[in-house]
Order: sequence, then structure tokens, then C-alpha cells
Amino acid sequence: MKKYLVIIGLLVVFLAIFIPFASSNPDGLQKVAKSLGIEEPASSWKGLMFDYSIEAFKDPYISTLVAGVLGTFLVLLASLVLGVLISKRSVSRRDC
Repeated sequence: MKKYLVIIGLLVVFLAIFIPFASSNPDGLQKVAKSLGIEEPASSWKGLMFDYSIEAFKDPYISTLVAGVLGTFLVLLASLVLGVLISKRSVSRRDC
């Protein structure tokens, strides 16, 4: 378990260093929509981290940094939970 915590800590440090260098250019789908003149409809719900930022933080750097770290943590947590559930399920099927 300690090895996982070290890896997660290194990942957080990596994100803290490189998130500010993320491209501000639109991705492929956004670029095509913009070139075709398609407007993005106004959403009724912006979600937790709309446009890779958290509204609670006024500083854009801190907002993006926290959103990146939180997003990475949530993906790692979801992967861990799914992995545990899948491995328990496969073990229970072998016992039958």
C-alpha cells in the first residue's frame, strides 16, 4: 500500500508542475465545430469542474491545478474500486 501512496504523491507533483502548460487551444472536435460556425448550446448544468476549473478558486492557476489533481484522484479511485469489485467477482465465480 505504501508503494501506491508514493506513486500517487509523485503523480500529484507531476501534475502540479505540468498542468499550467496544458494547451489553451481547443481540441479536435471543438476546433471543427468552431470552423463550421457551430455554437455550443448553453448547458443547464455546468458540472463539478466545468472547463477544467473549480469556481470556488478565483485564481485560474490554482483552480486548474486543483481540478487536475482532483480529476486524477477521482479517476484513480474509480479504477481502484472497479478493480476490487471485478477481482472479488472473479474469485467468487471460481469458488462455484
